[in-house]
Amino acid sequence: MDLDRAVAAVLALPGVTEADHHGRRSFRVGAGTVLATVPSDGVLNVLVGEELAQAVAAQPGVTLLTWGMTTPGVCVELTVVDPDLLDELLHAAWSRRAPASLRRQLPG
Repeated sequence: MDLDRAVAAVLALPGVTEADHHGRRSFRVGAGTVLATVPSDGVLNVLVGEELAQAVAAQPGVTLLTWGMTTPGVCVELTVVDPDLLDELLHAAWSRRAPASLRRQLPG
C-alpha cells in the first residue's frame, strides 16, 4: 500500500476531511476529531485506542504509537502492512470518533 491509496481509503469514510496538524497531514471527522496523521512519507498513525492497538501491534508493519503514558493507536508502515488490516484500523478509528449521525451512514 502506498500513501495515496491510504489517503483515499480514509477520505472515503463519511465526513472525513484533511487538515493540517502541527505541520503534518491529518484526517478528521465530526467536529475536527483526529483519526489519523501522516508523520512521515510512507507512515500513517491511526488512533484506534489502546485495546485494539495492543491487539494488532505484533502484525507486520504495525507498532504501538505512544504519547506520554498512553497508547492512543498504532504507527503503520504502509509498504509492509496488510492492506485489509489497514482498512480495518481506519474503520475502527472512524467508528470510535465519528458522531452517531455519521456512523449510521456506513453500512455494516
